[in-house]
Parts: sequence; C-alpha cells; structure tokens
Amino acid sequence: MKTVMELENISKTYGNITALQQVNLKIVEGEVFSLLGPNGSGKTTLLRIMAGIEKPASGEMRFNSVKVEGGNINDVRLKTTMVFQKTALFNTSVYKNIAYGLRLRERSKKETDEKVREVLKTVKLEGYEKRSAKRLSGGEQQRVALARALALDTQVLLLDEPTANIDPKNVSIIEEVLSWVNKEKKTTMVIATHNMFQTETLADRAALLLEGKIVKVGVPQEIFTLPSKLLASYARLENVFSGVSKVTGEGTSLVDVGDGVQIETAFEKTGNTTVFVRPEDIILSLNPIVSSARNSFKGRIVEVSDLGAIVRLRVKAGRDFTVQITKRSFNDMQLNIDSKVFLAFKASSVQTV
Repeated sequence: MKTVMELENISKTYGNITALQQVNLKIVEGEVFSLLGPNGSGKTTLLRIMAGIEKPASGEMRFNSVKVEGGNINDVRLKTTMVFQKTALFNTSVYKNIAYGLRLRERSKKETDEKVREVLKTVKLEGYEKRSAKRLSGGEQQRVALARALALDTQVLLLDEPTANIDPKNVSIIEEVLSWVNKEKKTTMVIATHNMFQTETLADRAALLLEGKIVKVGVPQEIFTLPSKLLASYARLENVFSGVSKVTGEGTSLVDVGDGVQIETAFEKTGNTTVFVRPEDIILSLNPIVSSARNSFKGRIVEVSDLGAIVRLRVKAGRDFTVQITKRSFNDMQLNIDSKVFLAFKASSVQTV
C-alpha cells in the first residue's frame, strides 16, 4: 500500500523540554491511525509537524514520497487539515465558519454553498447555516469544526482529541462521521487520543507514545497486550495504579496510590506495588453504595465513550477510574459529563502486576 507520510528520526524540543525523541512512523494511504498516549506525551506536537504547522528540530518528513522542505511546505498544508482539541470558531455564522477555507481556495459561491450543505448533512447539522457558531453547545461546535475540515476534501485529516470533554451523543456522532468518511471517501486519518476504547473502535493501526517516544506500533490489540509494567506507565490505561502498600493485619493491604486514594486489596504485600482493576468489576451508582465492597469512592464523570450496548466512563475520584456499564443503565441514571457518582469494588477485584 502507498505510504502517504513517513517520519524519520523526528525530534522536537522547546527550550529545555524534549517533546519528541527520534520518532519513526509511516502512515499508509486510506488508514485510520491512532496516536495513543497520555497528556504530555507529544501527540499534539507530532500532529502539528505532520500538518506542516511546526518544523522538527531534527529528522525528516516525506509526504507522498517527497521530502518536506521550506519550498514545498504549502503543498503539505493544502493536502492536510487539522481539527484541534480546543475548537476555535469565528464569532459569526456556521456558514461563514465552514466557508472560510473554501474562500481562501477561491471556490465559487455556488461550489461553496453546495459544499457547506453537504458537510453539514454529514455531521448531522442540516439547517444550521445561519446559526451563531459561538452559541452552539460544545459538542455541536466540535461538529462544525469537523465540517469545516471535511469541506476542504484534503488527502489527510489530522484530529487532536476530537471527542474530549463533550457529551456522549456528540461523541457518537463524531465517531460515526469519522468512520463513514474513512470508508466512503478513503480519507487517511491520524487521530491523537488518550482514549484506548476510541482507538479500538476506529483505528486500523496505532502507536503508543510515552514521553515523546514511540514504544510500539501495531494493530490496537497488539498495543493493549503489551507487558503490564509498561502499560502501568500509562496511568489512564485500564485502571493501573502504582503506590506504596502496607499490610493491615486483617489479611488485606492498603495501597496508597496518591491524590488521597487508598485501594484495599485481598493480598498481603509491603512496599512499592502496582495494581489494576477491571472496569467491569467497578459498581457505579448515583448514591452511596451499601455493600461489603472494601473500596468506595465519590467522583465526577469527566469522559464518556459510547460503545453501542455498553458505555465506558472515566470518573475522577481523586485518581481517574475507568468504569464500564450498560447503555440501559447509563440512560436510566441519566448520566452525562460532570454527573456526580459513587464507585465501589471488592478488595478481591484488585489484582497485582
């Protein structure tokens, strides 16, 4: 298959901070590629280099087999477009926001009108042309930003955390749109995300990026079966926590994982310990849970991933916990971003690495 982008030994520094270290990567035509990693891992910097917005400190990028240099950087910018995590819309109508890039490319009024209508239909915002973009919900604004990018019909679409901090309805629509555009228009996509479930749902291949270095490249299943001690450094991946364990004298241990959180386990161990809890082993409720579970925390939902029959939630309860519930339970409890919830899980559900 044709390689669209090839990055060779790409490094980037900001003063004394090294954002990327010797990154080597190939993006194949027509694929959805996920850059998976926690905040601060270098995902956004890598996307900006791919988009021609920033230059690497060292290394080389080739676009359609041609080395990217000062003289042809505009060719990269014309054939790629980037959707940023923080939506930056103009304080004007939805129509003018989407039409902006088309006008820069000197499209006719007729072509512009047709394209705006087409992409608004694609993102399920038909009839929104005259609405004020700034008065839309956060999720709707993100869909307008996506529509603006899709209107340009570029070869490569770069997306930086496209569904972060928006409600599940809009998350579902955006993910559905991205999947459709890739399959129907064969658009090559690179999605930077910390959301492993989104990677599993959308991506053909993925790279795990930690502290500016690519640790592994492969299909999502290969990434998620890396050694537990390696994944433990990625704190948002499947409730992996490291801390200091102390024996209670009651056949259990308390592991202090920081941020005021202590996890009780069904094993006895002293010293540095890494533990994990499966999302499906955590009970979630709107009210304090009365049960024999030794671990109980109060938290707030900060992210929702709609996976069809099930929903994955990221709950901030001192530390971030990933919880899995059914779609029916999610709807019955009327949950959303910022909902206050209670978590509980048994000491026997806590496993050690």
